[in-house]
Amino acid sequence: MKKTGKVLAAVLIMAMVMSLMTGCGAGKKSGKITIFQSKTEIMTDLNQLAKDYTAETGVEVEVWETTGDNYYSDLKTGLSTQAGATLFSLQPGAESIEMADYLADLSGLSFVNKIGAGMADEINGKVVGIPYTVEGFGLVYNKNMVDAASIATTGDLINYLKTSEADNPLGLSQEDYFLIAHILNAPFAVQADPQGYLDAVLNGSERMADNDAFIEFAELMEAIRESCTNPVDITYDNNCGDFATGKTAMIHQGNWCTGMFADYNVDFDMSLAPVPVTGNKKISVSVPIAWYVNTDATEEEQKLAKDFLEWLYTSETGKTYMMDKFNFIPVVDGMKNNNLDPINQAVSEAVISGNTIPWVMSNWPAGIVTTDLAPITKEFFTTDMSGIELVDKLNDAFVAAAK
Repeated sequence: MKKTGKVLAAVLIMAMVMSLMTGCGAGKKSGKITIFQSKTEIMTDLNQLAKDYTAETGVEVEVWETTGDNYYSDLKTGLSTQAGATLFSLQPGAESIEMADYLADLSGLSFVNKIGAGMADEINGKVVGIPYTVEGFGLVYNKNMVDAASIATTGDLINYLKTSEADNPLGLSQEDYFLIAHILNAPFAVQADPQGYLDAVLNGSERMADNDAFIEFAELMEAIRESCTNPVDITYDNNCGDFATGKTAMIHQGNWCTGMFADYNVDFDMSLAPVPVTGNKKISVSVPIAWYVNTDATEEEQKLAKDFLEWLYTSETGKTYMMDKFNFIPVVDGMKNNNLDPINQAVSEAVISGNTIPWVMSNWPAGIVTTDLAPITKEFFTTDMSGIELVDKLNDAFVAAAK
């Protein structure tokens, strides 16, 4: 009887262990999602996040690499051939509207009602895009080399460029958005009715060269060509590195660039100032990109992608990545980032105070930056094209793209 009792006890213990193991595994799922997104500076951390997500949930996550400038065309090609990712990013506005047929309804996600007002991407009354963060851009400047208070007008900025003793007073870089899109946003955004003015340019009823903000922009671009390092020869990495090491006094960049500075021993204070066309005192701020789920994916894949977004925005692991690793400015109530660097802090304060101008570029014709605007600007920086000629060529590109 004693031997039988020991055997029975061993069997019961084994059964309990198996039950516990089964229970632990019951919460795990299976399946796979693919992610294609355009924010290259978070790629390393996103790959690690994918591994952590798989470890926690059992769902395999494959992150597809991208080079940035070709992202949108590569995304469209993939979606049109039914080889698209399960979860991908777009810029809300012209891009998401053009791709609306591929965007699943995300209104049912548990945290949607906690997203900041106007930050979720809605099309036809449905939330289709979940914002990564808010971002802002302008003149990132070295406080030891630039007195931002003395640069209140375009004339002040041009004078600084001509008289600065810095190796490079103001740095742009060769990548399409950093070369022209971001800085061209300013003269659009300072208009009394930015979207109305853009519409007028697109339909040909307004010419940019007749507008004061664009005349000042033309003068500023000539001064950059005359007094600064040719941006066609500078990569984004080198542009950020030259600023971090004190070779460049200012760079036209956004809060995303601060992650680059961690690789350098930065020994100066920095902040973010507006591009002062027509006396502008505000920073360009908006939701840069959002998450979207591919309607061409299977129902199970779509569910897995939505589960991933739930985890990303509500789990402690997901929120830690977004706040501490990606260093995002929160867009969902309850998420906090207590470690914002000076540039991110400046953007956050601008959002809180309302001291912002919009990203009109989000509503430019989809693909125009890479296809048309960047090539024209590269021609400007490598020839004797005047600033007004640059503005006219850019204007013609907008009109052609709208047809």
